[in-house]
Amino acid sequence: MKVLGIYGSPRQGGNSDLLLDQALEGARSAGAAIEKVYARDLKMSGCLECGGCTPTGICVVQDEMARVYPLLEEAKVTILSSPIFFYGVTAQLKALVDRVQAMWSKRLLEKKTPEQRKRYDHGKGYLIAVGATKGKTLFDGSQMMAKYFFDALDMSYEGGLFYKGIETKGNISDNPEAMREAYDLGVKAVRGS
Repeated sequence: MKVLGIYGSPRQGGNSDLLLDQALEGARSAGAAIEKVYARDLKMSGCLECGGCTPTGICVVQDEMARVYPLLEEAKVTILSSPIFFYGVTAQLKALVDRVQAMWSKRLLEKKTPEQRKRYDHGKGYLIAVGATKGKTLFDGSQMMAKYFFDALDMSYEGGLFYKGIETKGNISDNPEAMREAYDLGVKAVRGS
């Protein structure tokens, strides 16, 4: 089984990176093959809303997102991670998410009826998010985005891990329970329990 981790933070080695590292290590321990994508390293634009993908399900923009599409297709589990900036995911991750419009177009071509689109045949998706503030609705926007991102990938959104009040780089490492939860999430994603 392939598990894809998509790192959304612009800061290397930050809290969401560390949690995703743990989740992927858990998935590897359960027998999965791991792939990683760092949104911060991709030279790509956001979606141009040009409609070029509508008839084919293939993005016409030629940039580094082209190497991400096959990874998204192969993965049976995809885990996003991001710090929360102004109650949403980072710009780097959002650009990647928006480019999945092509995969939504492909899904519409393959599953022509709303009834067919209620079924998720490709796998499962998870979100790991970390925020500095403690607002009641801190993760609502990112979870809604994740739900529809995974819908475009023909994957069910299975929830994830969400930590408030974490700001300083690496502070999540001082929370062994959070690190264990991330590892366990990776195991669960592969084993299905």
